Amino acid sequence: MQENGLQRLYVEQLKDIYSAESQLLKALPKMAKAASSQDLRQGFEKHLEQTKGHVERLEQIFSSLDESPKGKKCMGMEGLIEEGEEVIQEESATEALDAGLIAAAQRVEHYEIAAYGSVHAFAELLGDDDSVSLLLQTLDEEKETDKKLTELSVEINKQAMNASHSSPERPENSDRSKRAARAKSARA
Repeated sequence: MQENGLQRLYVEQLKDIYSAESQLLKALPKMAKAASSQDLRQGFEKHLEQTKGHVERLEQIFSSLDESPKGKKCMGMEGLIEEGEEVIQEESATEALDAGLIAAAQRVEHYEIAAYGSVHAFAELLGDDDSVSLLLQTLDEEKETDKKLTELSVEINKQAMNASHSSPERPENSDRSKRAARAKSARA
């Protein structure tokens, strides 16, 4: 492949995605542990396994390009993960936790869909045919994960809404702490 500005951008974007996926490998187990819905927990666990595959595909692409995946930190993913951690801290004592986890996870998926869509287009333009199919496979998996999260959200969001209607007053901080401790011990 001829070295040009798009080629450099392509490699830099791949490094950014590699960093994002590596960060996600650490965040998904925390999200799975925080989920109270068995289906949501299993979805996070399945996506963790897929993410390991995404990392392997990226490493294969870097190898074919004779490039290192290291050297860049994805600040976007770092921020999205921080937001997800905030959801866990703020909603751990409420029925809305799973709805919040889905919202945070879908932000991550949309970020990844945009990133993989861009590098897939770059790979096509640059004639990196081997990488095109690998990137498309990952892009399709990210879209499927987003679709499954949307399907899960229908029931989970209703449950959160119904729970909030049955107890219109927000618990005090001390009550909230007690509920969080009970919820945490029940999930452990």
